[in-house]
Amino acid sequence: MTAQIDPFHAIAISRLAHRLAVEGRSVIHMEFGQPSTGAPAAAIAAAHHVLDTDGMGYWESPGLKARIAQHYRDAYEVEIDPEQLILTCGASPALVLALSCLFAPGARVALARPGYVAYRNTLKALHMQPVELHCGEAERFQVTARAIEALEPAPDGLILASPANPTGTIIDADEMRAIAAVCQRRGIRIISDEIYHGLSYIGPARSALQDTPDALVINSFSKYFSMAGWRLGWLVVPTDLIDAARARMGNMLLTPPSLAQHAGLVAFDCREELEAHVATYARNRDLLLAALPAMGLRRIAPPDGAFYIYADIGHLTDDSLEFCTRLLQETGVATAPGIDFDPIDGHRFMRFSFAVSTDRVEDAIARMEPWFARQPRLAVPA
Repeated sequence: MTAQIDPFHAIAISRLAHRLAVEGRSVIHMEFGQPSTGAPAAAIAAAHHVLDTDGMGYWESPGLKARIAQHYRDAYEVEIDPEQLILTCGASPALVLALSCLFAPGARVALARPGYVAYRNTLKALHMQPVELHCGEAERFQVTARAIEALEPAPDGLILASPANPTGTIIDADEMRAIAAVCQRRGIRIISDEIYHGLSYIGPARSALQDTPDALVINSFSKYFSMAGWRLGWLVVPTDLIDAARARMGNMLLTPPSLAQHAGLVAFDCREELEAHVATYARNRDLLLAALPAMGLRRIAPPDGAFYIYADIGHLTDDSLEFCTRLLQETGVATAPGIDFDPIDGHRFMRFSFAVSTDRVEDAIARMEPWFARQPRLAVPA
């Protein structure tokens, strides 16, 4: 039987935003988690050279794999063999590879709620069972070792994301070690989505590989490297899964674009330019954290990293999709409804992406302030 997959509602918001722009409306795109900046200048220059000199084809760059392995040594003091790296067309195929290498249909995989919409839906598409863990303010919207310990029976796997989407929350080092210990003791395999590493405002995020050498780790050039459209990512697999992962990659997905691999290798050494983007995100974050409470949005998940703010709008609506649609239609500010990330409680949350220029954030705030001031409050039940 074909799996039933829920829609990604932010895509519908984005379609409407683009339609309004075609009609001449001024639109500010804060609905997707993609940087508004382009790839680093040196990476673009390298790509131009490759276009002029290389016919390209199916290819997996040994140089890029070696450079990523060096990154794990430098950033996390973790040694991996370049052969443990599977280059992919972004993080999404890496998730499919990781799940299909580890689990059979019917497997139970735990994940945080709220969490990235594609985790839940990819599990369903592969005929696996999402085991969603409610993570609220008390848990800082993140998975805890205690929650994993309490699951009966133990799930087959766990998807971690730190920094997380939609909240930006980061799991601290002690909790990461505790989660690793519980999973090892209970035989739970970890898949860690580390796509937002490098985007942290409270210090470096910890890689799952520092505590769990057999974890499967997903990453991508889409966020920190500002290369979403280049479709380049990677999966780190333990040595015993190299053959399984390569077989799936070769049969289902082949290789990521050769051009993107050339550019990605150069991008790794464009840190000054990339860190300037992070500084912009930090300014944008500060602006929103100052402005949103004045608009009545005082209950906000701790945005430790990534470029999101996940805000409680339960005092204004019980339909986040309608609310975000109306906000877009009436102000031109596109945001994401919480229902994408949490099918139970997401009707009272929304997500802002601040991966845009600071002037756009300032413009969005100026548009939203009077709009939020006009919104009626929901009656509180007696």
